[in-house]
Amino acid sequence: MAYSKTSNAERGKDIKYLNKTYDDFKTQLQEFAQIYFPDTYNDFSESSPGTMFMEMAAYVGDVLSYYQETQLQENFLLLAQEKENLYNLAYSLGYRPKATNTSATELEVFQLIPADPANDYLPDTKYSLTLEEGSSFKSNEGPSFIIEKDINFKLDSEFEPLETSVYSINSSNNKPEYYLLKKKAKAFSGEVKTKTFELSGYEKFLTLELEDLNIIEIESVVDIDGNKYHEVPYLAQDTIYEDVENIASNDPELHGFNESTPYLVKLKKVPRRFVTRLKSNNVLEMQFGAGENSIIDERIIPNPDNIGLGIKDGRNQLEYAYDPSNFLYTWTYGVVPTNTTLTVTYRVNSFGIKSNVSAKSIDSPGTLKVKVQPNLIPSIVQYCKDSIAVNNIQPATGGGSGDSIEDIRLNAMANFSSQNRTVTKDDYLIRTLSMPAKFGRVAKAYITQDDQISPLVSSPNRIPNPMALNLYTLGYNRSKKISTLNRATKQNLQTYLEQHRMLTDAINIKNAFHINFTIEFEIVTFKNFNNQEVLLNCITAVQKYFDIERWQINQPIIISDIYNTIGEIIGVQSVPNVKLENIAGRDSGYSPYKYDMDDATIKGIIYPSLDPSIFELRHPNVDIKGKITQY
Repeated sequence: MAYSKTSNAERGKDIKYLNKTYDDFKTQLQEFAQIYFPDTYNDFSESSPGTMFMEMAAYVGDVLSYYQETQLQENFLLLAQEKENLYNLAYSLGYRPKATNTSATELEVFQLIPADPANDYLPDTKYSLTLEEGSSFKSNEGPSFIIEKDINFKLDSEFEPLETSVYSINSSNNKPEYYLLKKKAKAFSGEVKTKTFELSGYEKFLTLELEDLNIIEIESVVDIDGNKYHEVPYLAQDTIYEDVENIASNDPELHGFNESTPYLVKLKKVPRRFVTRLKSNNVLEMQFGAGENSIIDERIIPNPDNIGLGIKDGRNQLEYAYDPSNFLYTWTYGVVPTNTTLTVTYRVNSFGIKSNVSAKSIDSPGTLKVKVQPNLIPSIVQYCKDSIAVNNIQPATGGGSGDSIEDIRLNAMANFSSQNRTVTKDDYLIRTLSMPAKFGRVAKAYITQDDQISPLVSSPNRIPNPMALNLYTLGYNRSKKISTLNRATKQNLQTYLEQHRMLTDAINIKNAFHINFTIEFEIVTFKNFNNQEVLLNCITAVQKYFDIERWQINQPIIISDIYNTIGEIIGVQSVPNVKLENIAGRDSGYSPYKYDMDDATIKGIIYPSLDPSIFELRHPNVDIKGKITQY
C-alpha cells in the first residue's frame, strides 16, 4: 500500500513536505520525535545516538532533495547546466549548436589571359578559367580559405562583375599581349577532408560519426554508385531547394535574365537524405532514414496524384494528413545506404579565433579545382593556371570557438521564437531581404495586406483580404540605381518564400514605384569662409542624406531634416530655401513616373503615393544644385 499524507493525518501525525535542506530535515525530525515519541526518546544532545541517526537521515534527505531539484532544473533551458542536456534541449527547440565559428573575407582573385590577334587584340576569352566551388587559397598566417561558389572569369554580370586591364604590351607591334582579369569572391576559413564508410547489410536509422573536431559543414555524401545524399533539417522533409545555373537548357524562358539572376531556385525531392547532430563532445553524428533501396519510390516519396487510386503498394486510403505546400510525410524517412561504400566530404576549421587573419595575408593558391575549355593550346593553358593570384583587402573576421553554454541558451530561445516561419510582416521582409544574392538581389521590400472590392454597396470600396499579402519589391541595376526586379528574380523569390510561408498566405509579388527628384537650395555663409568649399560640403552632406541605402519604400521626406543637414555644415549661417521637384523620363535616365511633390507636401513633409513607392535622388552629381546668397 502506498504511503500517503491522508493516512498519516488519520493517525494524527502532522507531516511537513516543504523541507529541502539538511537543517530543515534535522529540525523536523527532532520536532517529530518530541511530539510523537516524548516518552520513548528525549536525548537530543549532539553526541547522542538518536541525534546521529537523525543527522544521517537529514543528510540522505538533503542529497535526494538536491538531486531532485537539479534533475528538474536540467529540464529547463534557462536553468540547465550540463552541456549534454543543453544540447538536447536546443535540438528539441530546433537550434543546432555550432562546433566552431568560421571566419570570412572577400578575396580578389586574378588571372592572365592572352590577347587574340584575330580579334583586334582583345582578350581571348577561350582561356578564361573557372575555379570551382571548394577551391582554396592559403594565408601566410596558417589557415586556408575556401571559396563558397565558382569563380568564372568568363562571366561578367551585375552579380559577378569582371575587371579587365592590359597587363603587358608586345614590344614588336605595341599591341596588348596579356590582359589581367580580376574578380571578387567570398571565402571562408577551413580545410576539406574526406572519410569513407564501408557499409554492409540493412540497418534502420543508420548512425555514423565523424570523429574530427570543429566540423563546420558536410559538403557532400556520395555512395559507390554515385547516388548523392542530401542534408535536411529533419528526416521527414523530402523536398529541398536547389540552385541551378540560369542557362537556356535549365529554363528557356528565364535564361535571358542571367546577368542579374545567375541562378534559379528549384524544388527537388530527395529520397536519399540525412540529418546531422553535434554531440556535446564536439563529434558530429549523421543519421539516415529507414527505407530500403528495394522499396519503390512511390513509398519513399508518395505521389499525391496516386492517393486513393488503389495502386499496388501505394496508399489507397486517405488516412494521413498532408501539407499541400510541400508534401513532406513519408513512410520511411528516406533511403538508408546499404551494401555500399559511403564517401563523406566535409569542412573543418581547426584554427578557431586564429582564422581571423590580417589583410593581405591570403597570398597564394592552395588546392584549386580548375575547369578549362577543351581543345586549347596546353602551354598557354598552363601559363594561365600558373598566373592565378589572390589577395584579401580586408582582414578575415568572425572566426572563434563554438557555442558556449550561454550562447546555446540564448540562440535556442531566439530560434524557437521565430520557428523558421514567416508569420508577421517583419518575418516576410527579413526573409525577402535575406534571399541569397545569387538568386537575384532584392534591395527594397514593403508588405501590405491585400484588399479586394467589397460586395456591399454600403461599405467602403475596398476591404482587406485576410488570405493574401502584397509584397512590393525593387532592386538595383549595375550602377546601384533603383530598378524593378526581372521575372527570374521574382520567380526565385516566390519559390524561396514557399518554404517559410503559412499555408493560408498567398504572396503577390509586385513592383513598387520609384520617384526621382531634384533638389535646389540656397545658403548664406559666414564671413572669412571659402564659399565654394562650404557649398561643396553642403552638396556632399545632401548626397549622404539621400544615399539610397538609407531609404525605404513609403518613407516620407521631412524637409526640416534637410534644412538641419545643410545648416550643420561649418560655415553655413542660414538656409533660406530648399526646393524639391519631381523629374521623370526614361529617355533621360530617370523613372517614367511623374509625381506632384507640391501637392503631396503636408506641413513640411513630402508623403509618398498611396501605391507603395520610394523617393530616389537618382543622379546626385547633377540633381543637387546649391547656390550662395548674400544679404
